[in-house]
Amino acid sequence: MEHRVITPGSDAREHLVVIGNGMAGCRAVEELIARDPARYRVTIFGAEPHVNYNRIMLSPVLAGEKTFEQIVINDAAWYAANAITLVTSDPVQAIDRAAKTVTAKSGLTVAYDRLLIATGSDPFIIPVPGKDLPGVISFRDMADVDHMLAAADRGGAAVVIGGGLLGLEAAHGLTLRGMKVTVIHLMPTLMERQLDEAAGWLLKSALESRGQVILTEANTAEIVGDTHVEGVLLKDGTLIPASLVVMAVGIRPSVALARDAGLEIGRGIKVDDHMVTSDPSILAVGECVEHDGNVYGLVAPLWDMCRALADGLVGRHSGYRGSVTSTKLKVAGLDVFSAGDFSGGAGAEDIVLRDASRGIYKRVVVKDDRIVGAVLYGDTADGGWYFDLLRRGEDIAPIRDMLIFGQSFASGGAQADPKAAVAALSDDAEICGCNGVIKGKVVACIGAGNTTLDAVRATCKASASCGSCTGLVETLLAVTLGDDYSGERTVKTMCKCTSFGHDDVRREIVAQGMRSIPEVMQKMSWSTPDGCSSCRPALNYYLLCALPGAYKDDQQSRFVNERLHANIQKDGTYSVVPRMWGGVTNPRELRAIADVVEKYDAPLVKVTGGQRLDIFGIRKEDLPAVWADLNAAGMVSGHAYGKSLRTVKTCVGSDWCRFGTQDSTGLGVRIERMTWGSWMPHKFKIAVSGCPRNCAEATIKDFGVVCVDSGYELSVGGNGGIKVRATDFLCKVATEEEAMHHCAAFIQLYREEARYLERTAPWIERVGVDYIRTRIADDAAGRDALAARFLFSQTFMQDDPWTARVAGAHGEQHTPMARFTPIDATREVA
Repeated sequence: MEHRVITPGSDAREHLVVIGNGMAGCRAVEELIARDPARYRVTIFGAEPHVNYNRIMLSPVLAGEKTFEQIVINDAAWYAANAITLVTSDPVQAIDRAAKTVTAKSGLTVAYDRLLIATGSDPFIIPVPGKDLPGVISFRDMADVDHMLAAADRGGAAVVIGGGLLGLEAAHGLTLRGMKVTVIHLMPTLMERQLDEAAGWLLKSALESRGQVILTEANTAEIVGDTHVEGVLLKDGTLIPASLVVMAVGIRPSVALARDAGLEIGRGIKVDDHMVTSDPSILAVGECVEHDGNVYGLVAPLWDMCRALADGLVGRHSGYRGSVTSTKLKVAGLDVFSAGDFSGGAGAEDIVLRDASRGIYKRVVVKDDRIVGAVLYGDTADGGWYFDLLRRGEDIAPIRDMLIFGQSFASGGAQADPKAAVAALSDDAEICGCNGVIKGKVVACIGAGNTTLDAVRATCKASASCGSCTGLVETLLAVTLGDDYSGERTVKTMCKCTSFGHDDVRREIVAQGMRSIPEVMQKMSWSTPDGCSSCRPALNYYLLCALPGAYKDDQQSRFVNERLHANIQKDGTYSVVPRMWGGVTNPRELRAIADVVEKYDAPLVKVTGGQRLDIFGIRKEDLPAVWADLNAAGMVSGHAYGKSLRTVKTCVGSDWCRFGTQDSTGLGVRIERMTWGSWMPHKFKIAVSGCPRNCAEATIKDFGVVCVDSGYELSVGGNGGIKVRATDFLCKVATEEEAMHHCAAFIQLYREEARYLERTAPWIERVGVDYIRTRIADDAAGRDALAARFLFSQTFMQDDPWTARVAGAHGEQHTPMARFTPIDATREVA
């Protein structure tokens, strides 16, 4: 490497050397020139062969919407006009702080009086096999765009790893260039740093409608290929063919040069309020810096930094105080906006507007009458206004009721009566966009005697589809009926997040073909962004029931016992109940249970009322190991924790009992093997008694079989507990096969039509046992269809969850958040 030195010649001004010819470095120079153009002699080093260009606009270049020339910020004439020495294609590789020089890759050495580091950020490359194959690239500069354009010209398939902004922009551009694109994203929500679950779902749906394949919760195992990339292998075994892989999983501050120079480094290069590093002669700005514990990847904070830096360089010292950030983006042509903290939390309230027909979602998070966060999708016109209110900490109490409708509405009617505003609407004003219902029609409907929301929905269809106009319809009811309108619905809603009841939601999931929780919330206009602990488990169950094999169970929407596959006890430990088919066990199983009790020091083993053994006192982190030991003996989960089949209780029947009429034990085992693993609205228990003496207590179970000499008497809807209810007789059948067939059909009817957390007893009391008999006993074709749907669903349900956890699935569920070591208070602390 040849060493060359640039000397100042006759120019005696202080020499400012800038490492980085990107947006931050050049913006800092622009700010400096604006304040004192003659103060410094400036040299800029750039790693690329280009003048300064707008990296944010690389996506339109990839998409063919702009040329490189159109995204140039500072052309060659700007450098010349301001007497700036630009060194391109020659990155600085060393800083000598003692000599106050920098040395570039070519050997060029330049002395500085003040040095500005603006090295930006480096793309994060996930450390998987194949990451260095030709055809695997990042998306950070013009060279990456050139690689992608060349790949697109060759055609084929591309995989983009990362569903953040850059990844989605790369996918959009490659799609427009004719490539078949698959986006794989580790997290459940696209752009999870900027969007909440609801907005992320809308974005995902819109991108999929444009031909992209979006895989969330997808983890890359390997990039496949010999001499060139050929595909991406996921950890679940899925292989996605590809001739191009774009890694866009994130960025890290580029600090290697500064670290080698001995500057203080945290997450980035540490700077003070004037952007000065631990060396007073060296400054830093942009994505590479850490200020007050924060690093920034957005443009607005960079501009604030550059202004503070320039002020300091000319002796005006204004100081940078950090930035409250907002993000207003157009992702693949789709408008999104986010600002502040939209994670919610204690004391925070959500104000949500959803317009399913227009694909609009707005969420404003309020705490102590101040906006603390906002997420907008589809209509971002009011993003700046919300951000301004957030940044200034303005009291929004006077306009709270109007806030979600935007600035123009809130400003013009902040003190207005919402009822008066609705009353003032003309009769031809549209109320329900989904069904084209105008105000006059709704008022006429109410005047005809339809005095509840449900009656209006049933008669004129206003608010009967997406539900986004429910508030308007209810206001019209109040305006039209006056004091005669109570505002109370005749159907109890699922929860406070929605105006729909359980039956409404179940019906619409099937009718509209909804396939995810965010989709249900958007299309049915949930009033909260993510639902609550009441509706999320219900929606998860309804989708699981409606879409066997197609819907992925949402673990975060389950109660803790179902997430951990064990019952939490009052001391924080768990109890484990292995399945014993029909209550039958053997020496190997009993020996395995005894070994587990001793090995894990379980303080109690209890025989349950369902003829099982319950092992108490197991620590959360030990559960997978306990299950592994029980699996080794052939035992699977007993689902004693779930809204699912719990047990099939039996008596010994005709094989051993003097009074037994049929093989009740064998039938119970066969029923349990048919029904185990099935998720239900609530816990479900079955019993098979071998004779009318009913030792298995079949007449207080959800489904009971009492064996008699001439066949099997079937009954339904019983339970023990606080409110004991005996079963209702369903019918009598002649064979075991018929008993099992009726059992399957009844379970499926219960699964499809009961409300979440509704046991069979209150469900039957609500719909009537005659209805159950009509559907199960009297309608042979309907019974066959129900049984067939149940058995089909079971093909996806009968995978032991313990076995999956032993293999490592959801391992994070069993990892303690922290370990605390008691400190001896008698010891002196140094």
